[in-house]
Amino acid sequence: METIEERLARLEYYQSLILSLLGDKLPTFYKMIMEAGLTKTDVEFLLQNCEAMSKEYKKQKAEGFIGFTPLLTQFVGMLHPRLDPKVTIHVLAQESKYAPLMDEFKGIMDAIE
Repeated sequence: METIEERLARLEYYQSLILSLLGDKLPTFYKMIMEAGLTKTDVEFLLQNCEAMSKEYKKQKAEGFIGFTPLLTQFVGMLHPRLDPKVTIHVLAQESKYAPLMDEFKGIMDAIE
């Protein structure tokens, strides 16, 4: 009889095969999530926080704020440890998810480098 660990290893192997087969056809956001091995809860947490930060960004922008480094710091702090902040921002911006916020974050990160 097959153990849970063996079944899990097989499923992970199948997932890696599917990822390589789909290549560029898979949206980069989903590919990033799958490669990082995030759970549904992890992804929901990420998207909820991005939604909240996007609203806060729009509010601050309307109030005349010009510096958004604290929001970027908050974003990086809430990211799952297996997600690279720069890659995550790039992927979200590329797929037009929270575009104004991610474009702002990209600008801040580009200025830092």
